[in-house]
Amino acid sequence: MTALPGRPVSVEPSARVPDSLPVPGRFTHLHPDDGACLMEAAALLAAGRFTDSPVGTHPALAGLARVVNDSVGDDARHALWPLAADLADARPAGRDYPPLLVGGVVDAARRVRPASRRLARRGRACRRRAQRLAQAPAGGRAGRIADLLWWRGPGRRHLERALGVLCAAPEADQLLSRLLRQAVAQARDHAGGRTPAREVRCNR
Repeated sequence: MTALPGRPVSVEPSARVPDSLPVPGRFTHLHPDDGACLMEAAALLAAGRFTDSPVGTHPALAGLARVVNDSVGDDARHALWPLAADLADARPAGRDYPPLLVGGVVDAARRVRPASRRLARRGRACRRRAQRLAQAPAGGRAGRIADLLWWRGPGRRHLERALGVLCAAPEADQLLSRLLRQAVAQARDHAGGRTPAREVRCNR
């Protein structure tokens, strides 16, 4: 996912960074000694592998977390650091989860830009897909492929465009931080448990 410009100033208070994790930083890193983004920290907590796409995190949620990490200021990034533990094990199994998550981000962007017809259309599209999938059977291999194609195509585009609106808002750090905290909490509480890692071959 394309990173959005970082913000040098944060309005969120700092949180204590766990001693076992690298120093928080923007973007991806080659080695923990160089620092880590939020998803790299989650991967270290989950399995010890240094990657920004841990298998225990849903791809849509990981995509949101990467952009938020790279877009907020240093203080907000430190304050979000404790979320790494929850992100390490946050992979709801429901097929309706990705459009629900993306739709929630689009709705947040619409509160910033309420007159946007494009955001309104994207929000409706996400809600329709979520409603359809909530009533659909598991879908098997064909369903997993369809869901992956949606995420790599319109789902990711909807998410990125909505995050672009939020990043341009005057209180972007607060909006993005609150959005990610809510998304993590909803993922942990989402009914249906987790999808086994073997069923999804690509986490991005």
